[in-house]
Amino acid sequence: MDLGAIFRIALRALARNKMRSALTMLGIVIGVAAVIAMVGVGQGAENQVQQQIQSFGTNTVFVSSGSPSRRPGGARAGSWQVRTLVVDDMKAIEREISLVQQCAPGSMSSAQVVFRNQNWFTRIMGTTGGYFTVRDWPLLAGTMFGEDEIRSAQNVAVLGKTVSDLLFVTEDPVGQVIRIKEQPFRVVGVLAPKGQSAFGDDQDDRIFVPYTTLQKKVSGQDWLQFLSCTAISRDASLAAQVQIESLLRDRHRIRPGQEDDFQVRTQSEVAELAEQTSRVMTLLLGSIASISLLVGGIGIMNIMLVSVTERTREIGIRMAVGATEDDIQRQFLVEAVTLSLLGGGVGIVIGASVSGLISGFLGWPVFISAQAVIAAAVFSAGVGVFFGFYPARQASRLDPIEALRYE
Repeated sequence: MDLGAIFRIALRALARNKMRSALTMLGIVIGVAAVIAMVGVGQGAENQVQQQIQSFGTNTVFVSSGSPSRRPGGARAGSWQVRTLVVDDMKAIEREISLVQQCAPGSMSSAQVVFRNQNWFTRIMGTTGGYFTVRDWPLLAGTMFGEDEIRSAQNVAVLGKTVSDLLFVTEDPVGQVIRIKEQPFRVVGVLAPKGQSAFGDDQDDRIFVPYTTLQKKVSGQDWLQFLSCTAISRDASLAAQVQIESLLRDRHRIRPGQEDDFQVRTQSEVAELAEQTSRVMTLLLGSIASISLLVGGIGIMNIMLVSVTERTREIGIRMAVGATEDDIQRQFLVEAVTLSLLGGGVGIVIGASVSGLISGFLGWPVFISAQAVIAAAVFSAGVGVFFGFYPARQASRLDPIEALRYE
């Protein structure tokens, strides 16, 4: 018997009990739809995180103060708390490491910012214009503060888009004067929107000032919390990381066996870590949703066993007119697979629709890949084969004489 004829017979057999067939497929439909939706959410989140990480630059090397070193008494110093990272370290990196194109310093503080009757509590970051080159972060309006403003620690500021929108609802912020910790700062520029970082914070909710101004007039600190450096290429960033670690250990007089008082990370490391985390989350969501497929498969086995019992006499007649055990087994197996594939097809459509609703109403990023759709279809067919094999085997082993006598 050819495969086309087997499928036609399977469809006619399933059409005899439309409601039962539909309810049997429901478990597969729910399972496939859940897998498609959950994997889509997981892959969408992974893609968003990767895009955010890429926004920092693929060849960025990030040096932060504080990481794993211990303070006297054994307590670990938190990130950005150790005061040994200074501007001279940055200059030494630029001077002695040829794999690094440039570095930008960074220190953070927080303050209430006021413009007329508007105010907002936000982060104040001290840096140089090179930071925005490293981050590939263009200006939306105005200009960037330069070396003269940095050298003389002038009160000038560049606003993130969120701060600009909150403080200046209808006015052009460039040229206006805001107050940071009761000190006047002239707004010289507004940055293009950057969006959320990979850690979920709003990168546009910041004000940028010369690092010398932050140190002398806002925070009072004379050290740096981090450096953002650009390697000559993405491949060179790993070698640059090793050279920076060696240079800083030498400059900070860290002996062999002692822990570093700084931490050096590349964007590739961050991207790999985020990818692993997202992949685990996607697998977890997919595994939980796959339980519905397992339940649907058990439903198919149950209905196929009932079908074998109901069609015992039909099986006997087919065997009597020449059908072999393989023909009977193939027929019932195809019926089970057909149920699974039909349910899988409907589930894929529903899963894609649910993903669209999740993205539209909740604003979550959703990405449905062709691989996920193919995997769902193959998995649903596999469920049909796995749970349909036993009923098909039982049908093929019926005694033709006993089957013909069955009422």
